[in-house]
Amino acid sequence: MRFVTYTDGPSDRLGVLSGDQIHALPPGLTLRALLGDDGERLHEAGEQALRDPHDVVSLDGVRLRAPIPDPPTVRDFMTFEQHVAGAVKLAGPDVVVPQRWYAAPTFYFTNPYAVIGPHDDVPVPPGSSLFDLELEVAAVIGRGGRDIAADDAERHIAGYCVLNDWSARDLQFAEMEVRLGPAKGKDTALTLGPMLVTPDELAPYRSGTAFDLEMTAAINGEVLGTDRWNAMHFSYAQMIEYASRGTEVRPGDVLGSGTCGGGSLAELWGNKGLDAHPPLRPGDTVTVSVDQLGSITSRIVAYPGSPAGLAG
Repeated sequence: MRFVTYTDGPSDRLGVLSGDQIHALPPGLTLRALLGDDGERLHEAGEQALRDPHDVVSLDGVRLRAPIPDPPTVRDFMTFEQHVAGAVKLAGPDVVVPQRWYAAPTFYFTNPYAVIGPHDDVPVPPGSSLFDLELEVAAVIGRGGRDIAADDAERHIAGYCVLNDWSARDLQFAEMEVRLGPAKGKDTALTLGPMLVTPDELAPYRSGTAFDLEMTAAINGEVLGTDRWNAMHFSYAQMIEYASRGTEVRPGDVLGSGTCGGGSLAELWGNKGLDAHPPLRPGDTVTVSVDQLGSITSRIVAYPGSPAGLAG
């Protein structure tokens, strides 16, 4: 099933997408409220909405929110080797992927308050002039747990959605010189959407660590790069196992895959230099898409209070 959260007047609504129609669940019901088990409540609610919807509205007639607008936590991993190999060259042309990267699916915690929806404008963070995109796929935890074994971990996934982890590279690089972060380089906006797709919908595309589906990033209509989702070096099961080691993952937690190959300017800059493509500026339009998960198109805007035409 494909679940969407959308704005209906003063409140958010949850619905199931069928074609270009949204079959609404009862008012007040949220995606997080249906999580906590192996997916039974979510599927039962979705099937009920398809049989007897509380309302039916056109997808084109609503404003989508993030499928899960209020995740308890967001962990962002780094699982695509091509991206890592290109991005590390920003530190020097001879820098290679560190051996430690292959040992475990490393992640950092990013800001859940920064989550925005697929129709929302994206402000350039204050003080940044090297703004970038990052095309990823997020898994949303359905059933929580602690010390989860990889063999059992995929049962804990409620679904997947597209993630764009916006990055102020100049702020990120500066703060990480003190071996901490990223912090302000990452916490102004994080786009999720357009829908949460349950794992059963993707089963026919299962391949290796993920799914054999194309991922595409474009700026102002020009393709920046493409990759296959199954190019991930680590699986989501391995990510969950590592994330839950000695602690908990909880229903609604978001785990980002990390940037795919060709899914960021940082990789391009690392391989070809900062002159290879200008950073994102107000007025730019960024589209990221993953087959079967949909597309997000975001307009870059100046941060409120910034001089018109400047990055931040």
